[in-house]
Amino acid sequence: MPTRPRRHVGQYVASGDWSDYWTTRISRAESGKISVRGYPIEELIEHLSYSESTFLLLRGELPDEREAGLFDLALRCGMDQQLINSAACAARYTASAFPESPVPALASGMLASGSVTGSPQEPAEMLIEAVGWGLADGEAAIRALDTWLERRGAVPGLGHPMHKRGEPRAVTLRRLAVLGDGWRQHGRLLDAIEAELERRKGRHIPINLAGAIGALLADLGFDPLLIGGIGALGYGPALLAHIVEEIREGVPLRIIPDALGAHYAGPKDRHLPEARKRGGR
Repeated sequence: MPTRPRRHVGQYVASGDWSDYWTTRISRAESGKISVRGYPIEELIEHLSYSESTFLLLRGELPDEREAGLFDLALRCGMDQQLINSAACAARYTASAFPESPVPALASGMLASGSVTGSPQEPAEMLIEAVGWGLADGEAAIRALDTWLERRGAVPGLGHPMHKRGEPRAVTLRRLAVLGDGWRQHGRLLDAIEAELERRKGRHIPINLAGAIGALLADLGFDPLLIGGIGALGYGPALLAHIVEEIREGVPLRIIPDALGAHYAGPKDRHLPEARKRGGR
């Protein structure tokens, strides 16, 4: 989908013409009428699924049958895995302190969806960059590993603290993506990166869910910024489930006592020198 060049406020101040300062190609609302990407909203509500409507909003065009199935797969495969994702913990912390509404806690969980907590944005950036080199998969995998190990000391989209042989969600997503003709150039490159990393390390470091989602959505032509947001959206229902459970059944104002792992490692007890106390100067 074509995008407009970025603008800056200085050009509007200089020209005095603010006519297109607030411009959107996403939707239009008039009295008694709403259209989304040019389509009457009534038709979209009646005939599209949630995932199809989301695809239209994000990409500007309707998905075909293959794209719709693969995009729905990307949205639903995250689900949940207890309290391993720190986004769920962040959401529950906020819910324990603000039980009147799920919205602040939902925002907290979304804000904790980053590269360390499993966002697919960085794996997608790696794969899109590497595909752009125009190399064979094996060569691109070697260069991608070298680049990202130097760039940030780790390779995005691979490895999991618990699932050492294979991340169940990633394995299932990849299998279904292959069956749905969705594991294409970016997915195959991720396979090659996984194999090259195993060759170097002498042990298997599996593709994780962020990597699998990043590859699938990159193969569907999504921008990395959208891919990062889609990852957070896909985990949103799990966050909401955790939040409501916390509000209804959890512990108000959760803490971390010593018994649950809190540990002080600072200086031993001490006191201010007499010369530093007020009145002692």
